[in-house]
Amino acid sequence: MSTFAVILPAAGQSRRFHDKAYKKPFAPLANRAVWLHSAERFMNRADVKQVIVCISAEDRDFFNLKFGANIAILGVQVVEGGDHRSDSVQRALERVKNDIEFVAVHDAARPCIADPWIDSVFEAAQRDGAAILAAPVQSTLKRADQKKHITETVSRDLLWEAQTPQVFRRDWLIEAYAKRGRDAVTDDAQLIERLGRAVTIVPCSPLNIKITTRDDLKLAEQVLKVLPKPKLEGRFDNPFASDDLWR
Repeated sequence: MSTFAVILPAAGQSRRFHDKAYKKPFAPLANRAVWLHSAERFMNRADVKQVIVCISAEDRDFFNLKFGANIAILGVQVVEGGDHRSDSVQRALERVKNDIEFVAVHDAARPCIADPWIDSVFEAAQRDGAAILAAPVQSTLKRADQKKHITETVSRDLLWEAQTPQVFRRDWLIEAYAKRGRDAVTDDAQLIERLGRAVTIVPCSPLNIKITTRDDLKLAEQVLKVLPKPKLEGRFDNPFASDDLWR
């Protein structure tokens, strides 16, 4: 059985979330924080040997106070991220154990991931070396100028919306980050592509949503109701208080 490490970036500023009490990975969703929904899906797997969450240095005290017990129970490692998402992933990658074969990067703010989707992308990565979940683009796409006037209609044929997890051979991802330079790329697959290596798309559902605004929490709560439940759900609730008491 191949071994996997999972990196959960949660060091962003959540500028579009507009919540004075929480950044989006730490917001309450169905009685637990968003990032815990993501982490628990991977902690339940026998092939996942390491989970690393990246947080901002400014969130360290809050995170330790709010989630210290959860971290102790889960055995998750915590690292401080950088200015950009790619900086955070690179810092976490430096902490991945040497005997790990594959690294999965999953948005901490993408809590509606289901076990069958993880199975599929893990299997594809083991077969091809690099794989990501993605959903086919369904809507009509328009390109506009700076005045927001439409300049063309873009064909959606062969277009996909990238999701996470994105899973790579550990040595490929290390090489990709070593050659990154100072570019702040939007996802890790982009760096693998630059190496000239093929990245396999594993079709996934649009229900694998990423939390960006507070309205997304309402949608995510409904999505969680229809997804298969994780085997150990309920074991890692905050032992001290419900999230509502933190507002």
